[in-house]
Amino acid sequence: MDTAEIRRRFVAHFEYNDTVGAHTPVPSASLLLDDPNLLFVNAGMVPFKPYFLGQETPPYPRATSVQKCVRTPDIEDVGKTTRHGTFFEMCGNFSFGDYFKEGAIELAWELVTKPLADGGWGLEESRLYPSVYADDREALDLWKKVTGLPEERILRLGKKENYWSMGVPGPGGPCSEILYDRGPAYGPDFDPTALGPDMPVALEDRLLEIWNLVFMQDELSAVRSKEDFDIAGSLPKKNIDTGMGLERVAFLLQGRENMYEIDVMFPVIEKAEQLTGRRYGADHGDDVRFRVVADHVRSSMMLIADGVTPGNEARGYVLRRLLRRAVRSMRLLGYEDPALPELLPISRDKMGETYTDLHKDWDRIARVAFAEEDAFRKTLQAGTQIFDLAATEVRSSGATVLSGDKAFSLHDTYGFPIDLTLEMASEAGLTVDEQGFRSLMAEQRERAKADARAKRGQHADTGVYRAVLDEYGPTEWLAYETLETESKTLGLFAEGIAVPSLAAGQVGELVLDRTPFYAESGGQAADAGTIEFDGGRLEVLDVQRPVRGLVVHQVRVVDGELNPRHVLHARVDPEWRTGARQAHSGTHVVHAALREVLGPSALQSGSYNRPGYLRLDFGWTTGLSAEQVRDIEQVSNQALRADLPVGWQYMTLPEAKDWGAIALFGETYDDQKVRVVEIGGPWSRELCGGTHVEHSSQIGTIVVTGESSVGSGNRRIEAFTGVEGFAYLARERDLVSQLTGLLKTQPDDLVPRVSDLVERLRAAEKEIEKVRLGQLLAAGGELAAGAAKVGPVNLVAHRADGASGGDVRTLALDVRGRLPQGEPGVVVVIGAADGKVSVVAALNDAAQARGLSANDLVRAVGPLVGGKGGGKADVAQGGGTDASRIDEALAVVTAEVGRVAAG
Repeated sequence: MDTAEIRRRFVAHFEYNDTVGAHTPVPSASLLLDDPNLLFVNAGMVPFKPYFLGQETPPYPRATSVQKCVRTPDIEDVGKTTRHGTFFEMCGNFSFGDYFKEGAIELAWELVTKPLADGGWGLEESRLYPSVYADDREALDLWKKVTGLPEERILRLGKKENYWSMGVPGPGGPCSEILYDRGPAYGPDFDPTALGPDMPVALEDRLLEIWNLVFMQDELSAVRSKEDFDIAGSLPKKNIDTGMGLERVAFLLQGRENMYEIDVMFPVIEKAEQLTGRRYGADHGDDVRFRVVADHVRSSMMLIADGVTPGNEARGYVLRRLLRRAVRSMRLLGYEDPALPELLPISRDKMGETYTDLHKDWDRIARVAFAEEDAFRKTLQAGTQIFDLAATEVRSSGATVLSGDKAFSLHDTYGFPIDLTLEMASEAGLTVDEQGFRSLMAEQRERAKADARAKRGQHADTGVYRAVLDEYGPTEWLAYETLETESKTLGLFAEGIAVPSLAAGQVGELVLDRTPFYAESGGQAADAGTIEFDGGRLEVLDVQRPVRGLVVHQVRVVDGELNPRHVLHARVDPEWRTGARQAHSGTHVVHAALREVLGPSALQSGSYNRPGYLRLDFGWTTGLSAEQVRDIEQVSNQALRADLPVGWQYMTLPEAKDWGAIALFGETYDDQKVRVVEIGGPWSRELCGGTHVEHSSQIGTIVVTGESSVGSGNRRIEAFTGVEGFAYLARERDLVSQLTGLLKTQPDDLVPRVSDLVERLRAAEKEIEKVRLGQLLAAGGELAAGAAKVGPVNLVAHRADGASGGDVRTLALDVRGRLPQGEPGVVVVIGAADGKVSVVAALNDAAQARGLSANDLVRAVGPLVGGKGGGKADVAQGGGTDASRIDEALAVVTAEVGRVAAG
């Protein structure tokens, strides 16, 4: 049974179920959800988390889904075992206060054991072993009742295996797993009644977990770890959350050994075999690499499809690592040519049977992936040179261990995988301080997590807002209809705590029963304005939606003292709103113009707009030419001149997609109703909740001010709109006027006139440099002629004030060349310029034969000038920041030369 059929049977089993009732089929959410605690969706229940946490009311009592997931903590273990993978699909059924344990057990057992002819999976009951949490007697009895199995066939496991929590206070509950016995070839025989609370490692391959049923019934408090917590009581509503690994069931039903050999993954391995001439199953090391390729190619493709682009932080870093590990594995298998153009289409064709957008968006996906492989191939070449230098330095110091910070630098700065560094170090007769490397990697991950939390905010305690919502219902939000409302206070908060009043000068949060203010979302900044009451006035600083349905205003009390008794007059600044509407509609226009100029694969990946300004990020692997930028600006302003109508209407998400509306990567939308904004009919149709102008001409103007890179595979366009756009053009006009006046030329002749001046300036600088270098070299002859005799050595130890590092090196090498070559000669020049000290030592062959070393001399004087340095025996250089001890350093040089020469 192919994977697509297994997936179809799963959804159908729940969608048309008569046991507990039909489940609403919910399409897979994007791998990117707006959750500050997750890089990617890593479990089937994640999209439903707001329902389980009580933050939102579920729109259906029962649901089923097949959710795309990515888990990344074990990337380095992928392929080494057959249990680890990054991308996977999690089948699940969910009950929100509807059926509970018995219903969940009946539904799972029925599908697993139902004959193939009846739409089930037909697994043999004799091979199935349910498990329960050891203290959950209720579940044990229900398994016996539903399945007819004897009690000794049901495993009792501890918290580690069979109790679910999120690791934080909130919902939790016992679990039941369905385990499949793969037989004695995969582990020792066992007695179910003799197993302890933990699953023995020896049985992990034999007793394969295929389904986990979570009985969400407890309210957890004082959570110290996932296995150490207090149960405060029972949840008011008991929920069901299940997860069934699609790939695991697939390899069982397809008679394969592991997930890498199923129908949607093994074709990539087969293609890799053809390209490399190696055979899967012939060598364990090669098998690991084949599995890495199969997993990472698929995972990378799915991440790019959902809008991730390679980068050096967070999601982008994970994608970059996956792509580069896949490419590196192909090289280790002996394939040196570009691999992704050969492998990625294979994965697309298999996964595209279900995820049809892979075909529609293929040009963009391929462009991003192939560009990253090209960049990595160049990185491999450059990184190899850096590694060779590092290895030479280690050997020259007499050591045999490449430090952790060197390995980390290769990894972090040059994109060198640690396994590549380990392999090359071994070939060079060195080892690597892996512990030091891992420590630095852990520190980096913690910094990245902290940065993500700081940028995106933690899960705030939304209980205070939820209480207001539960008591009064959602805010009447009138931002589309009006700029002013008469309102009353529903809640006052300061630092997350409800307060009776806010005094003058105090900053707090205010919830109104109705509001005209736009809350920040969809890239549009929150409205500015004021809220007035009898005897007082508030300045609105920010507007957010901490829970769905509730609008919260951050305010500063300018005058008076606010308390809930006041009648409030909320007023949006009309100039602010006008500018915001222009900028947001301008963003849609620029997006449409971008797609017209570059093609339909140039899709927006993010945006931000405030009054008079917009920026738009889009997936693209190369910089735009000046002509392309001008074309985008011209198409945008032609749309404004055409006075295109701007309208919006509500429809279901499937209707919007059928209508051609564009949805942003990573955004979540209401399946029941979405708002589609169109400009000029089909020219621009996007899902959007922002405020907009009524005709495109009202945007005023769009002035593109810049195009730049914001990471590999991602570009950014910035522009001004409305009055700010005209003001920008006026400043440009004034600048041109001033320059034409200074240069006494016409505007059309300004560029060639400035270009001519620049060329003349460069020519003059070259002449000056020639003169300066001649003077420097002339001084070299005098220095060589005045060399001091230190024993048999001709020594020049010279202070060159005003000389930079390049000058110091040129002078030292020139003087060395002028010393008698048959006699030992040592030249040390120390220069000081712009607060920096430069040291260069240059020795001839005769001096080196006497035991003198440029490297030793530079190392000796480095600490005296507040720095360090080194190099080879003939030439070495260093630097520092303390020019006050240069004379002392030169004296040390003389002493050191005398000491070695005398020896």
